[in-house]
Amino acid sequence: MVYPREVLNRLQWKVGESLAEAVIWYVHRGAPGDVLKIAGKDITSLGRGFFDTTDATIPYHRILRIDYRGETLFLKKEGAKSLT
Repeated sequence: MVYPREVLNRLQWKVGESLAEAVIWYVHRGAPGDVLKIAGKDITSLGRGFFDTTDATIPYHRILRIDYRGETLFLKKEGAKSLT
């Protein structure tokens, strides 16, 4: 099983890949459909249980999907239907 933290760390640290090019979909209660997406370029740090953005701290367990250069690298099964 692949975990969202592993995917984000790989994008940040592997030569030839860039976290800035990722799009992360996550649960955000109160948003339309309770889902928001954020560009990887807006991530300021990756922690153990959370990642930080310019506006918030988001736990990894809320990540539903990670796209990178048109390819889905992570998809949480429970959230698959609500993402478009």
